[in-house]
Amino acid sequence: MHSASQDRAPIYEALQKYKAMRIVPFDVPGHKQGRGNPELREFLGERCLSVDVNAMKPLDNLGHPVSVIKEAEELAADAFDAYHAFFMVNGTTSAVQAMIMSVCKQGDKIIMPRNVHKSAINALIISGAIPVYVNPGVNNALGIPLGMSISEVKKAMEQHPDAKAIFINNPTYYGICSDLKTITELAHQKGMFVLADEAHGTHFYFGENQPLNAMAAGADMAAVSMHKTGGSLSQSSFLLIGSRLNIGHVRQIINLTQTTSASYLLLSSLDISRRNLALDGKNIFAKVTSLANYGRDEINKIGGYYAFSKELINGDSIFDFDTTKLVVHTRDIGLAGVEVYDILRDNYDIQIEFGDIGNILAIISVGDRALALERLVSSLSEIKRLYMRDKTGMFDHEYITPDVGMAPQRAFYSEQHSLPIRKSAGQISGEFVMAYPPGIPILAPGERITEEIIDYIVYAKSKGSFLTGTEDMFIENIRVVGE
Repeated sequence: MHSASQDRAPIYEALQKYKAMRIVPFDVPGHKQGRGNPELREFLGERCLSVDVNAMKPLDNLGHPVSVIKEAEELAADAFDAYHAFFMVNGTTSAVQAMIMSVCKQGDKIIMPRNVHKSAINALIISGAIPVYVNPGVNNALGIPLGMSISEVKKAMEQHPDAKAIFINNPTYYGICSDLKTITELAHQKGMFVLADEAHGTHFYFGENQPLNAMAAGADMAAVSMHKTGGSLSQSSFLLIGSRLNIGHVRQIINLTQTTSASYLLLSSLDISRRNLALDGKNIFAKVTSLANYGRDEINKIGGYYAFSKELINGDSIFDFDTTKLVVHTRDIGLAGVEVYDILRDNYDIQIEFGDIGNILAIISVGDRALALERLVSSLSEIKRLYMRDKTGMFDHEYITPDVGMAPQRAFYSEQHSLPIRKSAGQISGEFVMAYPPGIPILAPGERITEEIIDYIVYAKSKGSFLTGTEDMFIENIRVVGE
């Protein structure tokens, strides 16, 4: 149970006090509480610009917290039931990178599922750690990658007993959870650290009847995107730490890349959101879950769509399911998810999180209302009526097992030349190709390019997926390893 102190928000309180003191600023930022940039002040508001301030004694310093930020970190650790919590202002990307770089040096192995976010593979490029991929199973009917099966994890650990850590997505973008507790116990028996990417799992810490969160499972570190489902500003995040790590060392790793001009707008938004969720998270996420369940039931009544849920659970590669995720399989109405995504935005003014080859995902969170969900449901019903077509010839899977030819760092920094993607089969990729969102690579540096991957890239482009990652902004050419 949280201590009574959860109703405090030290950073927010310190900013209120600073504002009341009417300080004359001869420090940065140069807009001087908005006076130097009237258009920005008009756009964002005077209240916002007046607290966009520099680290100063009364407001503490994120890189070396000794007062209000330190207190806010302690409250966050208490709320998440972690040993320590770091406030992150470079996004969950920097939290993921800090996790990997805290436990892996150059040449160290790390076990991870291949459907990780790009930020995890970027951490390998920066640190020189070597990935040992556990290929997730695939549900071919839905075309989605699953969680990590225990037998695959055991196999990877037996083949690579020298691995330093295991990295787990909890949940995946599609709401699928692995058996975090069993994997954590196996890893700890082998002396490996357990790192969890909980970018999409903030609510696991505060809602009732949610899948197990990483700290409760005994993981060593977890990256939690407070901004995704917890209500804080974009780019703000928490890095949670278990008791087996050296906090000072992790802080040094964070400070290698995190800005020394931390935004107090981001910091205070984390502080306030943590307080809200600690005090009222149960009610908030009960409402979110019931809204998502309502949406799922109504969409499944339309026919043709399939909004999946806990019925997928198999006790292993789908150990649990996050019912706040409204994921809808669209292929049976003859439309790729990304096509439904585009129609919703262009014709119905509805912006969902993403569409891939076979599915769409609507994020339901602390700010949603029933009326908006009714509008989504009725729009999907109309889209089926107007656009449904024969589904033959549609791609049926979202995940292709990679063939890793060399370490990501070596491939990324090697001599490379550019080739048309259609002519690159057999080569080793020097760069990423991915659909964003979700930002899970189709190809990563060091992986062999196959005809299947090329077909997938061409198909995804033709359906309107937003592909990114290559130096060539048009994704026509790819840099491959070799002179």
